[in-house]
Amino acid sequence: MQLSIDLTGREVLVTGSDHAARQAVRRYTAAGAVVFRLSTPKGAAHDGPLPERPFLVAAVDDGQPGWEALLERCRETGIPVANEPAAGPVGHVTLVGGGPGTTELLTVAAVNALRDADVVFFDRLAPCQELPSLTSAELVDVGKKPGHHKVSQGDIEKLMVQSALAGNNVVRLKGGDPYVFGRGGEEVASCVAAGVPVRVISGVTSAISVPAAAGIPVTHREVSHMFTVVSGHAPLTEKELGHLAGLGGTIVVLMGIGTLHHLASGLRRAGMRADMPMAVVERGYRPGQRTTIADLGTIASAAAGCSNPAVLVIGEVVRVAEANRGHAEAAADLDRLAASLLGS
Repeated sequence: MQLSIDLTGREVLVTGSDHAARQAVRRYTAAGAVVFRLSTPKGAAHDGPLPERPFLVAAVDDGQPGWEALLERCRETGIPVANEPAAGPVGHVTLVGGGPGTTELLTVAAVNALRDADVVFFDRLAPCQELPSLTSAELVDVGKKPGHHKVSQGDIEKLMVQSALAGNNVVRLKGGDPYVFGRGGEEVASCVAAGVPVRVISGVTSAISVPAAAGIPVTHREVSHMFTVVSGHAPLTEKELGHLAGLGGTIVVLMGIGTLHHLASGLRRAGMRADMPMAVVERGYRPGQRTTIADLGTIASAAAGCSNPAVLVIGEVVRVAEANRGHAEAAADLDRLAASLLGS
């Protein structure tokens, strides 16, 4: 459960087998509660004396019969009962897509995986600022910046595997989706090679969500019926630029500020017209989100002050966003005028 009440110094009784209840015990302890344990329905196994009247009973669903009678007595005497899921199996890795950096776009599966983690290895583009409210796990920052890798990719994979082999539930929290330029395939391969169970939870990719945050649809009826996603970390070859220019539709480039000049000039050499609209969306869903709109011929100078993280969008869909923004502003003007007339 997400703890939304102050449990500091409160007595909480956590019921359920030791294995099933270990995550709940850690969460309530981290929330400041004084935690007591009851491991069997008949009370044969518990850690020290039990409280006469706990503030809360956290009932972990461990699959054992016999708990309901105890929990019903608690409810009858006015003791609140919170139902808690059982902890998952130990010694596995979950790659979690964290989306574009806001907890609002985390999936339910991602939130559940974080809740049950023992260790979280996270990237800087993941929604890491609010991690302490989502998990009581050990948090390890392994984020990489362009030109500076605090922890190398190989070392990240070793840390994940070693932690899982030590019996931990490991979450590797990444920005966007693990399989969209996130090196998730390499991390899965490392786990498989070491015999560590691994699963992947897809995330909301920034290739779609960040343009949407700026009002740009990557497809639009009678404007664009396809989109291509490209990594902007390295310059594209002339052959790749030629393919892109000839595809049509929308081009989305992730982390493309460093190669923007090469991309824009290369697409023009490949035949794309200079007045093709282009947008640079910086820090999508984060403080300071900003959109710069120009065309292929002028974007390099227009975006001179832009920086990563950023998503580039090339195509006529950028004009759709501009038109929609104009309609929205006109509607807002009408609303303000109506409000002033009603108030006069």
